[in-house]
Amino acid sequence: MNTDVMNTAAMNTDVMNADVIKTGATAAEQSLLENAGREWAPEAVMALFDKSFGDLVFEAQRVHRTHFKPNSVQLSTLLSVKTGGCPEDCGYCPQAARYHTGVENQALMSVEEVLKAARAAKENGATRFCMGAAWRGPKQRDVEKVAELVTAVKSLGLETCATLGMLKEGQAEQLKAAGLDYYNHNIDTGAEHYQRIVSTRTQDDRYETLTRVRDAGLNVCCGGIVGMGESRQTRAELISRLASMDPYPESVPINNLVQVKGTPLYGIDPIDPFEFVRTIACARLTMPRAMVRLSAGREQMSDELQALCFMAGANSIFYGDKLLTTGNPQAESDRRLFSRLGLETSTCDAMAAE
Repeated sequence: MNTDVMNTAAMNTDVMNADVIKTGATAAEQSLLENAGREWAPEAVMALFDKSFGDLVFEAQRVHRTHFKPNSVQLSTLLSVKTGGCPEDCGYCPQAARYHTGVENQALMSVEEVLKAARAAKENGATRFCMGAAWRGPKQRDVEKVAELVTAVKSLGLETCATLGMLKEGQAEQLKAAGLDYYNHNIDTGAEHYQRIVSTRTQDDRYETLTRVRDAGLNVCCGGIVGMGESRQTRAELISRLASMDPYPESVPINNLVQVKGTPLYGIDPIDPFEFVRTIACARLTMPRAMVRLSAGREQMSDELQALCFMAGANSIFYGDKLLTTGNPQAESDRRLFSRLGLETSTCDAMAAE
């Protein structure tokens, strides 16, 4: 890897060589590993994007193997516990009330309904259960009800995650007390492009919620969506912003836009598949210990494309028939793919670098 681009500090040669022998990484790759968690300028991430495809994936795979079991994938299930009627105008979202997408509004699900879905997810191998609600932000009574759902799902031994929109002061602490492990709140895209996608909130609003989540002691799940008409530079900025968080998110979902008729982004040119793989690889290189989650858009991906994403460092998927309101590959189809690739399912906890 080009150390000028990485702008890494000089390291003690003896120590560096010992680490290289230990991890199997090249000296330049080890430099990148040693500097994980530092601020990543968009230009540095862009330099990664611009590498030859083979070199980029190879380097990402090496970094992945340093921190994770190389052939393990963690399974997550996402359930929409409150669907439709959202007042926001996110250009990608079929749950926005202002768009005519055929999504029917659904009130918050009961504890019994959610537990039934969580048990089924666990039986199918999922170890992480995420609950999503279409709100701009939950009211206090909503947080109290979701807290009951979290406690119930946690009792099954599943890792819990919620995505409920923007949080007010004290709400993250309530969810944490109920047993929530992760809170998802994506920054979606680069700052300039964000203004073209959403007008009902700013990206700074999103950072405010992420700060509250981190301060409450919750793990942060934060990623973005690609294929929304953005440039490679915008994708580099997205990864730069994620990787420069202090600390960077423990979970980084990378979504490939699912185009839904009735939303403003319907009919846009899709992202080139190799560019999507590059985005996964850059996420892995810049956030080496994060769970990089292959999220929305898998229904449209070939088995070959998914395999390349796993090679590039993705080590978690959302598993099941639906991802909120859009289709997701069937569980049996996923199992067949894992068998063909020799992948095992596990919690995929990061292995601490020795």
